[in-house]
Order: sequence, then structure tokens, then C-alpha cells
Amino acid sequence: MIEADRLPSCIHVLISGRVQGVGYRYNTYRQARQLNVKGWVQNLKDGRVEAWFEGDADALQSMLRWCQGGPLSAKVEDVIAEAAEATGFEEFKIRR
Repeated sequence: MIEADRLPSCIHVLISGRVQGVGYRYNTYRQARQLNVKGWVQNLKDGRVEAWFEGDADALQSMLRWCQGGPLSAKVEDVIAEAAEATGFEEFKIRR
């Protein structure tokens, strides 16, 4: 995972564990909107959740902390985050 003091303005995140069918995407959406983070979240066919977050370093750090726990019914096993180049999303969306 990216060290908190080296967070870029954009990160690509993969979350594994029991993260589908537990409201993970919707709750990620709510958290991102609350923190003014832009980007998207989607389920992957392999059972993971993928997300793209753009925002300031403090907001991205908060999003990563949230992703490590997720909603109450989730059981997060791993969160992989990589720096990415921001593309200028104007909002946060749930991809289907």
C-alpha cells in the first residue's frame, strides 16, 4: 500500500475479501461524497471491488482507511493501492 505521507492526488484501489453483496460500493460512494473525493467504484467478476479516487491527500488517506474496514457486513482481507494519474472526474459514481 502507498504510505500515507506519500499519497498522490489519485489512487487506483483493489479491495478483496467479502466485499460484494454487502453494500460496499454504495457505502464507498457515500464516504467519497462526504470527503469530496471524485472517481468511481465497481465490482469485479473475480469478487473484488475496484475503485478510482481523486482528491487531496487527506481525503485519499481517509478513503484508504475506510476501505480497510468497509461497511459493517464486509470482511476486508486486502487493500492494494497504487498511485495513478488524475483524469479530472467531476463526481463520484458507482459503475455497474
